[in-house]
Amino acid sequence: MPTYRPTTPDALVDLCVEVITRRPGVVVAGVDGADAAHPTDLAERVAAALRATGRAAGVVAVGDYVRPASVRKEFGHTDAESYRTMWFDYAALDREVVTAVHRSGCWLPRLWDEATDRSPRDRPTTAAADQVLIIAGPMLLGRGLALSPTVRLEMSAAALGRRTPDADRWTVDALVEHTDDIGDLADISVRYDHPDRPAVGGIG
Repeated sequence: MPTYRPTTPDALVDLCVEVITRRPGVVVAGVDGADAAHPTDLAERVAAALRATGRAAGVVAVGDYVRPASVRKEFGHTDAESYRTMWFDYAALDREVVTAVHRSGCWLPRLWDEATDRSPRDRPTTAAADQVLIIAGPMLLGRGLALSPTVRLEMSAAALGRRTPDADRWTVDALVEHTDDIGDLADISVRYDHPDRPAVGGIG
């Protein structure tokens, strides 16, 4: 079990920047966290801090890689198992972002728009030689994605219940079950029940 130490939101951003900048060349990092933890917010702050140092950096949201509604809602609009296993297209994230940026030097920012349920028709973006991409969203770890470094924003079931809107409360069981199954896989584990008072452990 990692030992956790209290930190601040700004210091957490600084830590992520420090760990990422140890890695030269193209880097694809991950911030794993439920929507209630707002992982893309942390990813955007880290990317902005990296750009301020002169490093090219961008964010890809898992929420922009959902599957079409006909697939993800095949078993109903509030099926927890579908949310865990069918909602997000992790294989497409691997193909269009993780693998693509290393093999072809470009990536697709968005695959599918959940609101319109159609492709946003994004064009691939060309990567810089020292490009950092940060993929952020729920249930990233344990998917076989070659992400390094990884950050996990850990929230207890009680915190998830408090911070998840009523309309999305049905996703909490799937999020908790996924976390229980994957164990401790992150380079940086963050206790995040209180985002204004995070605690960091497991720095690798």
